[in-house]
Amino acid sequence: MVLALVAAVLNSCASVLQRRAGADEPDERAFSLRLLLDLVTRPVWLAGIAAMLVGFLVQATALTLGDIMVVQPLLIAELPCTLLLAAAVFHTRLRAWEWTAVGLLAVGLAAFLVCLGSSSGGAATAGLTAWLIGLAVTLGLAGALVAVGYYSHGTRRAGWLGIATGIVFGLTAVLVAGVGAAYRNGLVGVLTAWQTWALVILGPLSFFLLQNALQAGDLVASQPGLTLADPVVAVVWGLTVFGEHARGGLWLVGTFLGAGLLIVGSLMLVRSPLLHDDQRGEHRSERPSERRAAMG
Repeated sequence: MVLALVAAVLNSCASVLQRRAGADEPDERAFSLRLLLDLVTRPVWLAGIAAMLVGFLVQATALTLGDIMVVQPLLIAELPCTLLLAAAVFHTRLRAWEWTAVGLLAVGLAAFLVCLGSSSGGAATAGLTAWLIGLAVTLGLAGALVAVGYYSHGTRRAGWLGIATGIVFGLTAVLVAGVGAAYRNGLVGVLTAWQTWALVILGPLSFFLLQNALQAGDLVASQPGLTLADPVVAVVWGLTVFGEHARGGLWLVGTFLGAGLLIVGSLMLVRSPLLHDDQRGEHRSERPSERRAAMG
């Protein structure tokens, strides 16, 4: 759990830094290598990539040690971490409704994980047929959303690509869990596992989708999909492919209530001016004393 939370913090740093680097890229460079060639020359983007890589390694370790139905939902903490980081960077305070949203996310995440539970199963127990069906369905859904995003513009493109990227991130986590299961047979097991080579292909693809999602619009548009689609994919895979079991009865009610709080809290948080490039000044403008002090 601790490793998953550390990964969430690192991912939030990566999102903020990469979004800042790609904010001024024109729409016509979307889905082109020119976008990556421009970004790679910017130190702030490279810092974001470094944070993302370290976060991925921490997440991979967490997936190897724990259940995917527990690890991936914890990454939802990335959203409030992004907001708190932005508040620290821009020397401002969160307003009451923003703190309320953070609280809803915290309570919802705790309720969801406690009530959902997770027992037995795992990547090692999944058969090849189940893997292939899961891959086909997940990639098909992500591909459809990418197509919709490609023919959209601005905020809509960012939103659709954000969801598609979140789905691919969730699938990447699934493959990492498969590689972690293969590690039980040592390095030879990892190198001979097909999930390892599928991850080699899917990793750069998810990275390319992320850059386009962040370039297409503000975090307020892309972050909900990035944040929520990932754990949804992981939980569905855990239940349907990996054979993990969730608690039933009244626990199921608590699970849905927790999920509801997560959705409400996420939708509230992404509307914060701190996640909107054009409105950060508006958020800071509520503290004129600080502005006067800075000018003095």
